[in-house]
Amino acid sequence: MSTLYLLRHAKAGWALPGVRDFDRPLDESGHVDAEATGSAMREHNYVPDITLCSNALRARETLKGIAGSADTGRVLFFDRLYSDDAAGYLSLVREHANCGSVLVIGHNPMMEDLASALAGDGDEAARAVLSHGFPTSGLAVISFDKGLAHAAPGTGFLEAFLTPA
Repeated sequence: MSTLYLLRHAKAGWALPGVRDFDRPLDESGHVDAEATGSAMREHNYVPDITLCSNALRARETLKGIAGSADTGRVLFFDRLYSDDAAGYLSLVREHANCGSVLVIGHNPMMEDLASALAGDGDEAARAVLSHGFPTSGLAVISFDKGLAHAAPGTGFLEAFLTPA
């Protein structure tokens, strides 16, 4: 069994004049939420073998916040996690399928689209939370019987959906 952790970056501040969207930092609540997510990951023993993180500043700062409390495994950064769609995210996950469990730190709407597509079944409470959107610092935990190389729409089981609230 393999596990895919999908984490939407924590809450970022609005872009200041002259600052690209790619370079928006987390706001104060985003830092707090990222740390809370890291604590929740540690508490639930969610330990990825590898983390695929968007190179956008708010995603990197989210990683830093969770890494203070949780093991994130080997970390790789990708600009394409800022610009790809859900299909691109899935392709990147499959490229790293040999790792067993993968954490992706990225952006919406890709996170919501990918989680909704992959989770064919799942915990009723987790599905109810996800049905209302994918909030910042939200963490979807999706398991696959056949491994991440075979991850496809409807083949995953949504085990949990955590939010810092």
